[in-house]
Amino acid sequence: MSTQLTLRRFLLALAIVAVWGSNFAIIKIALAHFTPLWLATWRFALVLLPAVFFLPRPAVPWRNLAAYGFLIGVGQFGLIYWAMQGHISPGLASLVVQTQVFFTIALAMRTTKERMQAYQWCGLLLAASGIVVIMLHTDGSTTPLGLAVVLLAALSWGGGNTASRQAGKVNMLAYVVWSSLFAVPPLLALAWVFEGSAALLTSLHTADLATWVAVVWQAWGNSLFGYAMWAWLLARHPAATISPLALLVPVFGMGTSAWWLGEPLPAWKLMAAGLVMLGLVINLLWPRWRQSHTPQRN
Repeated sequence: MSTQLTLRRFLLALAIVAVWGSNFAIIKIALAHFTPLWLATWRFALVLLPAVFFLPRPAVPWRNLAAYGFLIGVGQFGLIYWAMQGHISPGLASLVVQTQVFFTIALAMRTTKERMQAYQWCGLLLAASGIVVIMLHTDGSTTPLGLAVVLLAALSWGGGNTASRQAGKVNMLAYVVWSSLFAVPPLLALAWVFEGSAALLTSLHTADLATWVAVVWQAWGNSLFGYAMWAWLLARHPAATISPLALLVPVFGMGTSAWWLGEPLPAWKLMAAGLVMLGLVINLLWPRWRQSHTPQRN
């Protein structure tokens, strides 16, 4: 495994995080016509079909696929879409959901019975300070409920990460596709019950070309291209080389939301972003820095 990225592979990684970050603005475009749970249903239906007929099922238990599909499909994206329908701005959603890092750590430690290290507490406190700044400035575009729901989505993402780790080394593209089999039915049922069949049919009649492009982009660009290429890079480079680039996701998320949607970036929002990002940086990069600066014993 090479620790150095070629320019071509660096640009590929940059394209992936740009797709993931800008997708929050694209979600907002799709929500102009689709109800949240209905949008999530279509996203995972297009991830599932037709790819499921061409990719062999990963050699993991069905319950693992079911756990990942439900946690990511319903728990992560179902909740994020719902929150972004008038409860939180796209830029802040892209930032707050990155707290999944801390939920992932906490869930992993619950399994291994390990204790959090000092640097992890420091990172967590910084990120929590950023969330507090957001809470103190909730307005018409971001509400306490929206913030809480996105934090719950981040917890679900952390649970999904735990499930995927338990799956071991698998074809991640096939894993995402087959797990979608367990995301679509509950999303469809929840959309039918809570959003109503009339709203679902109206969405199909009123959706324009831009809306359908946004839906397809989330399924094929964000899920299939993003996950497949990220897994491809991780197979060829250490995680310590690739993973830090994911810190650019909220940068692209807040940047594209400000550019495309005109989301304002006042000083308090930039301060909150700085605190959350600094917390993420410490958790991700401190162990690598400490290792590189620890004298090697002969």
